[in-house]
Amino acid sequence: MTRRGELRIYLGAAPGVGKTFAMLGEARRRLERGTDVVVGLVETHGRSKTAELLDGLEVVPRRPLGTHPGLDEMDLDAVLARKPEVVLVDELAHTNAPGSRHRKRWKDVEELLEAGIDVLTTVNVQHLESLNDVVERITGVRQQETVPDEVVRRAEQLELVDITPEALRRRLAHGNVYNADKVDAALANYFQPGNLTALRELALLWVADEVDVALQRYRTDKRISEVWETRERVVVALTGDRESETVLRRAARIAKRSGAADLLAVHVLRGDGLSGPPAGALVRLRTLADDVGASFHTVVGDDVPAALLDFARGANATQLVIGTSRRSRMARLFDEGIGARVIQESGTIDVHMVSHAEAGRGVRLPALRSALPGMRRVLGWVLALALPTAATLLGVLLRDVIGLSTDVVLFFLATVVTALVGGLGPALLAAAAGGLLLNFFLTPPLYSFTIGQTENLITVLAMALVGLLVALVVDRAARRAQQAARAQAEAALLASFARTVLTRTEPLPRLLEKVREAFTLHSVALLERRDGPATDEWDCVTSSGPLGCAAPEEADVDVEIEEDLHLIGSGRALPAADRRLLEVVGGQALLALRSQRAARDADESRRRAEATEIRGALLSAVGHDLRSPLTSIKAAAGSLRDPNLRLPPADRLELTATIEESADRLTALVDNLLDSSRLAAGAVTPLLAPVGYDEVALRALVGLRDAERVKLAIDESLPDVLADAGLLERVVANVVDNALRYAGGAPVVLRASEYADRVELRIVDSGPGVPRHAREALFAPFQRLGGVSPSDRDGASGVGLGLSVARGFTEVMGGTLAAEDTPGGGLTVVVSLPAVVI
Repeated sequence: MTRRGELRIYLGAAPGVGKTFAMLGEARRRLERGTDVVVGLVETHGRSKTAELLDGLEVVPRRPLGTHPGLDEMDLDAVLARKPEVVLVDELAHTNAPGSRHRKRWKDVEELLEAGIDVLTTVNVQHLESLNDVVERITGVRQQETVPDEVVRRAEQLELVDITPEALRRRLAHGNVYNADKVDAALANYFQPGNLTALRELALLWVADEVDVALQRYRTDKRISEVWETRERVVVALTGDRESETVLRRAARIAKRSGAADLLAVHVLRGDGLSGPPAGALVRLRTLADDVGASFHTVVGDDVPAALLDFARGANATQLVIGTSRRSRMARLFDEGIGARVIQESGTIDVHMVSHAEAGRGVRLPALRSALPGMRRVLGWVLALALPTAATLLGVLLRDVIGLSTDVVLFFLATVVTALVGGLGPALLAAAAGGLLLNFFLTPPLYSFTIGQTENLITVLAMALVGLLVALVVDRAARRAQQAARAQAEAALLASFARTVLTRTEPLPRLLEKVREAFTLHSVALLERRDGPATDEWDCVTSSGPLGCAAPEEADVDVEIEEDLHLIGSGRALPAADRRLLEVVGGQALLALRSQRAARDADESRRRAEATEIRGALLSAVGHDLRSPLTSIKAAAGSLRDPNLRLPPADRLELTATIEESADRLTALVDNLLDSSRLAAGAVTPLLAPVGYDEVALRALVGLRDAERVKLAIDESLPDVLADAGLLERVVANVVDNALRYAGGAPVVLRASEYADRVELRIVDSGPGVPRHAREALFAPFQRLGGVSPSDRDGASGVGLGLSVARGFTEVMGGTLAAEDTPGGGLTVVVSLPAVVI
């Protein structure tokens, strides 16, 4: 079997931090050690120092794309045929040009890895799929090229290439990143200090999280339970009573003073005072936990200290915060409380005891954790010996005052009390000891075990029977209490699961996370059989924690929800009672899965309904706009054909022009309708190739009415963009035509500029403009500016599809189309497309 190659990724926060430089340096070091290294594809972007590092490295020639002159991509087949030990592939998130085997470069890398070739590659944090929207909010630029986070997470080695924002801006100003004509725009926009600082923090935190996941996976694989203080994590235990808010706020301050440590709030479900908080208390605690930046978790366990410490160790926590005991001093004589046990068993975890107003106010005896806990059993055995002895002493000392019947009552009382406290075993001992002592010291003949009278034998047997019955009643009551406590804990846990299923949009991941926490498992997953029952291959629908097995039979816990759907867990085997509870959870997981899939189906149905609504709007909108040019054509043609109507040449030319103009309007209208239909059906496939804005703009103006009002100010030296020339021409024509219609006779200017890795074309008018809140509506189908009819706009016509089609074409080419204010008044529409890298 071919060994899978290893992937090493150099991750940076922004262009220019030195990822490619670092990758080439590592390649040269490996080459010096005798490793077979080749360059599959490296983009130097004109940086001389980066290009110098390519000297001496074998470079596999790129494969030119015959259908797109000037474009080339990595020759994947040539690299596979060469089969080096290590290959360099730059820019992992890159989108390959049409005609390539794979659409994305990371899929090329996957094929190289499957062939057993190690890969060195680079990627910026803004290209990670999960951070794409965050980066857009920070920089105002949406990255069109992304790579799934999971691809980066699978890398055997992930190296962060870091540089301070000030150093990067100096490097940019010196011309070491971009050419001089691009530096000012880059420094003023994307490379602002605040943007770079935020991107740097994103990169550091993302890598830190991945390192933390790797550490947790290693600890799980090696079954390491002790805490490693690699990162401050604070766990706070909440009971749900009145002191919980005080404890949580104190824990938040501790976490903040520990260097913004992770804060995890945990509530243990059990059948005593900790399992029944006041109504609504947990909801308030969840809200407060969100406010202070804590994550809220629920675990189940009858032994609260053990459950808390298990959770803290599983989270690799360094500090544990708990409130001081609410027990009274008298109660603490019997049981020191949860805090004392936590401190004794915490090991390397630091424990903070937080005082509060409720401390020491409890007057109840300590709650019993089971039917007969250790302390109670010990006390029962002590009473089994002490109470019969005390009854004997009273009987001997007061022999002259009380009779044998009173002595019998005292021994009965001793047996009953012992049974109530200690249960069956101590009760039988008390009955036996009491019967023997009563017979030896108080029943004639004295000081002899001989039973002289039958009624004395009946008395001893009656005491044993009473002790047995009372003990059975006590034991059954305790067992029922234990069962009720567990049922209460299970009900609360199931309610928590149900709330997750009912209130979350995507409930499955959070549901499995809560199951993993509640049952202290290393991982929980939902596996679905691939292609029905005929195969033994399983797909993971979703999971929480590192997936430890690929099939149900490999798991420590396997719950069959349906024949082809199993809920599995790894980490430990569960007792039968927990497995029964997990079967109920499996039903909730099935409900959540069906809910998610039903939501997707509903989205699809909604999309179809919107399409139907658009078709209805189309019929309503085109009625006038189709009839108007047809009426003009028919009227003009009728006049020309009328033999009785003598028209001078000038009038005939005017009617002919009317026919031609109306036909052009009708053609443009039909073209927009057809294009809108193609976009809605996803049937537009662009043929991308390098093209310049200047040449496209010239072609787009041909045939436009009032084109003489358009001024071109496009620098011919700007880089080409990667676009479909025909589609881009339609985009520019539609936007310019819209500007001419609504600019109020003002001139329209076309300008272009380079920004980062994109080139932007601005169609600028100085007309009345559009309010900010209404700009997005410009690009919706069947929308006209301000809802004004064509007849109110100097005869401007159309069904409101021009800008909608323009945006659709731009997006399928990998670009964006947006509107912004024109300085001094008016509207500017910006077409942004990827620049062609030479």
